[in-house]
Amino acid sequence: MKLTLRLTAKTILLAALFAPLSAFALFEGCAQFFPNQQIPSSSQIGKDLCFDDFAVYYSPIDKKPIYTVERLNAEQFQGKHRRRSNRFYEEARLPRSERALLTDYRGSGYDRGHNVPAGDMHTEKGMAQSFSLANMMPQARLNNQGIWAKQVEEPTRHYVKRAHSDVYVFTGSTGDLGNIGSNKVTIPSHLYKLVFDSSTKRAWAFWIDNTNEAHMTPPISYSELVERTGIDFHLPLVETKSNVIKPAHTVGGWYPVFFDVYATKKVDELNAHIKAGKVARIQIEYDQNADLAKRIAAALETDNGVRIELTQNSPPASSTVQNERNRVSVIVHQK
Repeated sequence: MKLTLRLTAKTILLAALFAPLSAFALFEGCAQFFPNQQIPSSSQIGKDLCFDDFAVYYSPIDKKPIYTVERLNAEQFQGKHRRRSNRFYEEARLPRSERALLTDYRGSGYDRGHNVPAGDMHTEKGMAQSFSLANMMPQARLNNQGIWAKQVEEPTRHYVKRAHSDVYVFTGSTGDLGNIGSNKVTIPSHLYKLVFDSSTKRAWAFWIDNTNEAHMTPPISYSELVERTGIDFHLPLVETKSNVIKPAHTVGGWYPVFFDVYATKKVDELNAHIKAGKVARIQIEYDQNADLAKRIAAALETDNGVRIELTQNSPPASSTVQNERNRVSVIVHQK
């Protein structure tokens, strides 16, 4: 009997040691950040870290997030905008050998790029915690301060402010361009941000090269992101009559283009897509800047039957959206 008990205990211990670490990513205490509290499946070894306003699945090998997740809604952005703390800190919950160090980034030529943006934080504690190095990835400097901030993070917040329910946002990076620092923090080759609207059950993902020269491309579908990352995020997407999820046909079918002023280059790119037969219809949403919306509409090519719709859509009154009332959003629906 004693021998049987010893063998059973030994078997359990060995199973625990050799099982993939991702199987133990339970996120106890912060599962509410995930759609339907379903934790993504990943073969990558990681540790789950809970913060007040977000969660991180962290790689002790790469010393950066495998993915992060937030649960956002319009109401969170109606309050007072929190001031950035800019106080980066090493994550003390991780052993020194598994964490990124402040010195790793110093002089590396790479920014400490937020996965969960500080601009998404709606509490002081969440703002402070967003500067944990466990939330950072080595990011090309112009990428971080340019295309990523202005054409990925900002449009995502813009969408959340107009959404009718919770929006779940996963952010992460993949690939290996080498490493920085004494603790060898992996430099990713690609960055992504997955957006899931719980009210429409639609999802799309931004996919960006981690270079200073990166160009913006239309979002990719959820199924394509799963294929590229190897992570199943278990999103409750739109279902067919036979209850079979078909993300390749239901997501990633549109992308936004934002105008704060008239931009000839953006209009020319839109017309090129229209002439190439890639566009089914275009929605132009505006709040107070009707003149800019009408000017954009007049400049777009409509000879090949592309329908253009103008809609006035006002965001809720808030100090954090005041500067967006003159913005015009062009929603391009692809064929």
